[in-house]
Amino acid sequence: MLNKLAGIQGKLNNIGDEVYQTWSYEQRHEEIAKLVQGYQNGLPVQILCQLSASIAGGVAEAAEHLAILISRRERKAMVNRESGSDKALQDLLQATLLPARN
Repeated sequence: MLNKLAGIQGKLNNIGDEVYQTWSYEQRHEEIAKLVQGYQNGLPVQILCQLSASIAGGVAEAAEHLAILISRRERKAMVNRESGSDKALQDLLQATLLPARN
């Protein structure tokens, strides 16, 4: 029974991902811009990063959108201010907000 519930929960978590795949680049960008506004109004940075990655189709794609919407200086300040000693959160923020430059 628990395995069946876990499977249902997993499918529900992926519903948004399937919908986002049908969206154009512009639609994704607009939605991520709304998340940035939400962050500026108090949305936790972890939710900004996770939802941006879901909408964009991956962390690298989310990083591209966020780099357009938020200056590098501000993104760096976000990572420094928000991650604290939480290594998992720091890794998420680094990957989404400050990916390695090529």
